[in-house]
Amino acid sequence: MGKTRNYKKEYRDFHGKPEQIANRASRNKARRKLEKEGSVRKGDGKDVDHKNGSPRDNSRKNLRVMSKSRNRAKQ
Repeated sequence: MGKTRNYKKEYRDFHGKPEQIANRASRNKARRKLEKEGSVRKGDGKDVDHKNGSPRDNSRKNLRVMSKSRNRAKQ
């Protein structure tokens, strides 16, 4: 078996940083924006992708809907 993850340390060292909290909030806001528009639904297997890679740029021209597998493979 591999090494187990230390989630508490991950949050403390990365996910809990103010910049990462703001990025996460902005990604959530982008998803809510497209849900309201009707482009995505909860449980539909789709992700909201930021074309330019910046999670803080939630302009409509920068957002697109992709399948989860395709979006998460492109990084």
